Amino acid sequence: MSAAWQWGPRQVAAGITRFPLWAPDCDAVALEVDGLAPLPMTGLPDGWFTADAPVGPGARYRFRVKPGLAVPDPASRRQAVDVHGASVVPAQGFAWRHEGWAGRPWHEAVIQEVHVGAMGGFAGVEAALPRLRDLGVTAIELMPVAAFPGARNWGYDGVLPFAPHPGYGTPEALKRLVDTAHGLGLMMLLDVVYNHFGPDGAYLHAYARRFFDAARETGWGAAIDFRQPAVAAYFEENARYWLEEFRFDGLRFDAVHAIAPQSWLRDLAPKLRAACPGRHIHLVLENEHNAASLLRADAAALGFDAQWNDDGHNALHALLTGERESYYAPFADDPAGKVARALAEGFVFQGAPAPRGEPSAHLPPTAFVLFLQNHDQVGNRAFGERLGPLAPAPALAAATALLLLAPQIPLLFMGDEWGATTPFLFFTDHNPDLAPLVREGRRREFARFAAFADPDLRQRIPDPNAVTTFAASIPHAMEAARPPHDAILALHRRLLALRHASIVPRLPGSQALGAAAIGPAAVLARWRLGDGAVLTIATNTGGAPVACQAAGVPLFEGAPGAAASLAGGSLPGFCTVALLEPAP
Repeated sequence: MSAAWQWGPRQVAAGITRFPLWAPDCDAVALEVDGLAPLPMTGLPDGWFTADAPVGPGARYRFRVKPGLAVPDPASRRQAVDVHGASVVPAQGFAWRHEGWAGRPWHEAVIQEVHVGAMGGFAGVEAALPRLRDLGVTAIELMPVAAFPGARNWGYDGVLPFAPHPGYGTPEALKRLVDTAHGLGLMMLLDVVYNHFGPDGAYLHAYARRFFDAARETGWGAAIDFRQPAVAAYFEENARYWLEEFRFDGLRFDAVHAIAPQSWLRDLAPKLRAACPGRHIHLVLENEHNAASLLRADAAALGFDAQWNDDGHNALHALLTGERESYYAPFADDPAGKVARALAEGFVFQGAPAPRGEPSAHLPPTAFVLFLQNHDQVGNRAFGERLGPLAPAPALAAATALLLLAPQIPLLFMGDEWGATTPFLFFTDHNPDLAPLVREGRRREFARFAAFADPDLRQRIPDPNAVTTFAASIPHAMEAARPPHDAILALHRRLLALRHASIVPRLPGSQALGAAAIGPAAVLARWRLGDGAVLTIATNTGGAPVACQAAGVPLFEGAPGAAASLAGGSLPGFCTVALLEPAP
C-alpha cells in the first residue's frame, strides 16, 4: 500500500512496520505486538498516533487505548480469529495469474449475487465459477465480506471493513477467487457498507467518538460523520483497497441515502476511477432517494454507473404476487403501469408529487440494475420465501424473460437460475446478550403485518441465531438437474444466450422509446438500441390474453406462435414476446 495512505499497517523498511491509529479521545496509546514489550505510540496532530515496530507479515497486534481495553486495528487487513481479538500484519504481494485483466464494459454485465458463507466460503464460490460462466453470467457480486462478529451473518453487521471475514477464508483465498474469475472472463463486484457499523465489535465508539455524528441516527444506530477528514479518508481508502489490492472490478454501495454529506459520495466515483487507470471500474448504488443526479448519463460523465432499481423490483413483485404490504404498498395500485414506467424511465418515483426521487428518463437503461429477487427482498420476509411459491410458475417464467432480455442490467440471486426451493432467511451469530434481542426484535417487526397478528405465528419465525436458520438458507445446486428445475435452468441459459448474441452488442447508446400497461398484468415496452434497431418486449403475467399489436423479427416467443398472435393483435396469457426491428 502507498505510504500516502493514512489507515492500516504498512511496511516502511525491511522488517519494519508502521502502525497508525486515529484515537482523538485518547491522551496516550500503546502498541501491543505478540512477543514484544508494549510500545508507546507517538502522538501526532488531529488525534493520530503512530509507532514503528521491528515486525513483518504474520505479526499479531492490538492497540491499548485504555488500561482495561486493547482493541483490534479498525483498519485491520486480517484478523487472527475474530473481530474482538488480535489483528495480523498482512502478507506482502500476491502471484496474480491474470494481472493484465482490465475488466469488461458495464453494458456486458449479467450479475449473480451470492452470499459467500452459503456458497461454502471463498473456495466454494471459486468452485461455482465455471458453472455460472457457462450459464451466461458475466459478473459475480459478493454480499459483504468484511469481518463481522460470530461465524455467520449476512455481512451488514461488519465492524472491520478492511478485513475479509476469517470464516470465509484468508485474504489470499479471496484474491485467488478474484483471479480465477478473471481467468474465466468474469467480473467480480463487492458489496460494501459505509453507512453504519454492526452492534458488536465496533470499538471506535470507545476511543474515536468523533467518528460518529451525535446529531444523526440511522435505522442501524449512530450515523457516521463523513465531515471528519479521517473518517472520509477511512472509507475512501477502503474502497480503493478492494479495487487495488484485491482487484475487484467494482463495488456496490449499500444504502447510500444514510451517508451525509452526499458531497463525499459525489467526489468518490472520479477518485476511484483515477486510482485504477486503464481498468473498467463499475460503481453501483443502493439509494432510497432515487438520486438520478448521482448516476452517469454516459460513459464519459462523472458519477456512478448504476443504481439497484428497487422500484422496478417492487412493481414486478406486486404484479406477480398481488402483495400490498410493506415494500409493496406504494406499488399495489396499477402495478403494470408502474412496471411500464420503470422500464421506460428507470425510477417509478421521481420527485414531486412523489415523496422521493429525481427525474431519470434521460438516463440510459444500463443505469439501472433490475431484478426479480435479491438478498433483501427474499431474506427480509419472515420465512425467507423465494418467488417460486408466491407466484404462478408460468407468470414467473414470463417475468424472467422480461428481466433477461430488457436493456436494464439484470441481476439474479443465487439459486434463481434453477428456481431454488430453499429459502434465504435472516441469520446471525451474535453473543448471548445480543442474540435474544435480535430474535425478539425481528419477531416484533412483523407484528404490523396482518398475516402475523397471531403472536403464536410470530413465535414460529426462525431464530436468526440458530445454526439451523443458516443451514436452511444454503441453496442446493443438485436441484437443477431435476424437473421442473432443469426446465427453469434451460430457460435462463437460452435467454442469456439470446441477450449476449442479440442485445448486449447493441446496448451502448440505447434509449427507451416508451412503455405502457396493456392490461392489468401486462406491459409493452420499446427501446431504440445503439445501432438503430428497435427492441420490443410484450409481457403478460396474467392468464388471460390481452389486446396488443406489435411486429418485428421474433427474438423470443414464450409460447409457440406467440409472435404471430401478437402481430394479429393478441398477446397470449403467461407469455413474453421479444421482437427486433433492424435499423433502417
